[in-house]
Amino acid sequence: MLLHKKALFFCQGATMKRNLNALNEVKQRIASLKGVTLQMSINRGRKRFEDLVATIDNVYPSVFTIKQLGTEKENLQTFSYFDVISGDVIIQK
Repeated sequence: MLLHKKALFFCQGATMKRNLNALNEVKQRIASLKGVTLQMSINRGRKRFEDLVATIDNVYPSVFTIKQLGTEKENLQTFSYFDVISGDVIIQK
């Protein structure tokens, strides 16, 4: 039984390493899109989706900010990179 727990532990470590690689890839892709006009779909919960046109304003270690275009007031929103990985934020060119 102990061997099984160790095998599970190593399996989880490999999964975490894969997730870390995916996170770094998402960070790099979002950083490369800074300043580009994008079409975004945001899951607001309870089957509510918001489609908007925005630009990526700033990129930080844990989050990124976007400016929504087409509104009179400047609308700045913040999202984590995990929002992109989980599919809550979908970014299209």
